[in-house]
Amino acid sequence: MATALTSSIASTSRPLLIRKSSTLLNPSLSDHQQCISRGLRLASTASSGGHRKQRVVILGSGWAGYGFARSLDPKKFERIMISPRSYFVFTPLLAGTAVGTLEFRAVTEPVRRLGLDHFHQGWADDIDFARKTIRVEANTSDDLASRTRLAPHHRPDGGAGKGETFDVEYDKLVIAVGSYSQTFGIEGVREHANFLRDVGDARKIRMRVLQSFEKAALPITTDEERKKLLHFAIVGGGPTGIEYAAELHDLVHEDLSKTYPDLMKFVSITVYDVAPKVLPMFDKKLADYAMNTFKREGIEVKTEHHLTRLRPDEDCEGCLKLKIQEYGDEEIGAGIVVWSTGLMQNPLVQKLESKVFKLPTSDSEMQLQKNAKTGGIVTDANLRVHIVPRDVTSEPAPSPGQEAAPLPDVYSIGDCTTLSDLRLPATAQVASQQATHLAKRLNAGDVDRKPFRFRNWGTMTYLGSWTAIHQSSADELTGWMAWLLWRTAYLTRSMSVRNKITVPFYWAMSWIFGRDISRF
Repeated sequence: MATALTSSIASTSRPLLIRKSSTLLNPSLSDHQQCISRGLRLASTASSGGHRKQRVVILGSGWAGYGFARSLDPKKFERIMISPRSYFVFTPLLAGTAVGTLEFRAVTEPVRRLGLDHFHQGWADDIDFARKTIRVEANTSDDLASRTRLAPHHRPDGGAGKGETFDVEYDKLVIAVGSYSQTFGIEGVREHANFLRDVGDARKIRMRVLQSFEKAALPITTDEERKKLLHFAIVGGGPTGIEYAAELHDLVHEDLSKTYPDLMKFVSITVYDVAPKVLPMFDKKLADYAMNTFKREGIEVKTEHHLTRLRPDEDCEGCLKLKIQEYGDEEIGAGIVVWSTGLMQNPLVQKLESKVFKLPTSDSEMQLQKNAKTGGIVTDANLRVHIVPRDVTSEPAPSPGQEAAPLPDVYSIGDCTTLSDLRLPATAQVASQQATHLAKRLNAGDVDRKPFRFRNWGTMTYLGSWTAIHQSSADELTGWMAWLLWRTAYLTRSMSVRNKITVPFYWAMSWIFGRDISRF
């Protein structure tokens, strides 16, 4: 019976994992026998009718990767996901978790609940497009996966400190690895700023804010040190920075003011941005409304300010010093700096775009086409990755005779992607729609015939004190009505029934009993 079962598997599947190191293998044995001898599990791709399902490998568990895996038909495809984190984060509500309005579990979704055929917690280290093989570096550290890492332990450039690697084969590949925070090479940002892109980031920010208040409350702390500790600086005037400033304002004035009433005169919140106005995706009327709302709430917004250095304050433990170009040699003290400006491409994308490869059907050397401005992978309207002859990798399009062509069975969606004929913002809304479109088209078998069309559902930003702004092609809303729409929209967009219940539950708990200000 065991022999018959092994034979059946061998005829309908191929090894899911192939160890990188060949020194452990016996060259006289077949690949299948080698896998059996090492005890590696074989993933059957046979459907109930005896036909092998195509193996679709998804790189990433963000808005694009998670949304695609959720919509892809498991009866037609074998779904394998590779990601350094084993959960999806509902990022629009992440700022609320950083101040205790919501708990972290309310904005996460375990990817294994999708019922995937396989999930591998690790980073895609390299891809062999000719052999349709992905090299994966294993990650079993929660700390590495749950917070933004600008100098990651995994190094696609082959640097030291790599974890154990293995290979995964694919029939179709969906690249949805997202992007990294951009620091623009500013001194000290990488080492001392706090980012807000994952639950680990939110947890760290939450603890840092509460710690600043506790230090400021000590009788040995001077008033000058209290001003520094309780100055909260946010760099970046986009939706993330503005919403975090608003959530922090609510935490301070609705909860911490009752616990630390004597410290309120030292508290200040400042948003710095290099642009002439914040929230550039909104029209001037709504952006001005946001600025006026912040002014009434006591939040300073300083536009056209350029941070040039960030360093620890040697005279105040736990404080930082910001050097602003417009202030000359003067440095500004702060208890925390939250960085929420700019995106850079994932190191894997940079590595893939520099690769030169040949496909089995051609002798020509090819490369992925990249967008000259963003560095993103260029796709056509069907979300198929573009390849071009060697050394003709950047837009504008290659000259006649060197036209870009789709790379067979490889797709790219989300922040790491740029459509060849359309410029779209790197937002959750775009990534989610691309994921759903691609999955539906693969399910229907017409991915080459129906191009992706983006539908703008509008843009919303919370401004604190139960006010928000909303802009769409149909209307513009401000104040309490926009806040109500903001909460309703994000609640309905939550991925699972569990989170649709837990999110309003924590909202109600925070409103009735106040936010959780304990440190643990």
